[in-house]
Amino acid sequence: MLPSLFISHGSPMLALEPGASGPALARLAAARPRPRAILVVSAHWESTTLRVTSAAQPETWHDFGGFPPQLYQLQYPAPGHPQFAADIVQLLGAAGFPAQLDPTRPFDHGAWVPLSLMYPAADIPLVQLSLPSRQGPELQTRIGRALAGLRQQGVLLIGSGSITHNLGELDWHAGPEVIEPWAQDFRDWMVAKLAEDDEAALHDYRQRAPAAARNHPSDEHLLPLFFARGAGGRFRVEHSGFTLGALGMDIYSFS
Repeated sequence: MLPSLFISHGSPMLALEPGASGPALARLAAARPRPRAILVVSAHWESTTLRVTSAAQPETWHDFGGFPPQLYQLQYPAPGHPQFAADIVQLLGAAGFPAQLDPTRPFDHGAWVPLSLMYPAADIPLVQLSLPSRQGPELQTRIGRALAGLRQQGVLLIGSGSITHNLGELDWHAGPEVIEPWAQDFRDWMVAKLAEDDEAALHDYRQRAPAAARNHPSDEHLLPLFFARGAGGRFRVEHSGFTLGALGMDIYSFS
C-alpha cells in the first residue's frame, strides 16, 4: 500500500534548481510501487467549496511571475482522469463533503513542480483536489481520512505546501546552512507533535506552536500537511532542510 506524502514544494525554481529536494523526491518515488493515479491537494488551489479537476488533459499552469524564461517553457503533460475524479466526488459526498467536478482547472505549480522531479515522464494520471483554506486543519484531517482507502487501490495521495512559509522574511541570498531560529523552532515543534500523534495540538498549532503566525501568516501552505496526515498512518521524516533562511523543505510520509 502506498503512503500519503506531505511535500514542501519551495519556490517554483525547484523545477530548474532541485537542490537536495530533487534527489530526495526521486528516491521517494523509486522506492515505492508505481501509482496507478496521483491525487494532490495543493496550497495553490484555494477555494470555498471542494472541487476536483476532471479534464482529460489539464494544462500546465505557470501560476507565478518574475522567474527566468526557461521556467515558463516547462510543461508537465500528465493525463487527467475524468472517471477517477468522479469517483473522488462520490467518495467525498458519501463522507458528508459535497464536491464538484472542475473541467477547466489546470495543474498549478504546487502539483507539477514536485511531480516533475518524482515522475518526470508525466505518464501517471493526475487529479487535483482544491483546498478550502478558510476552514482550518480539522477539515483537512477529515477529508484525508475520507480518502485514505484510495491508498489501498494504488493511488498516491499528496499534500503539497510548505512546513514554513513566510515569503516576506526570506533571505534570497542565504545558503542552505543559514536557518532562522524561529523557523527551526516551529519545524521542530511540528515534527515532535507529528511523531507523538498529538492531533489536538496539531489542530491548534496557531495557538500552541512557537512563532506560528510568523512562520505561517496564513494557513494555506500548512493545511496540505493535515490532509496527508489524515490520509495516512505512521509518520516518518523523509527529508529535511531549509532554503533562503526560513523556507522549510521537509518531506514527510504517512505509511
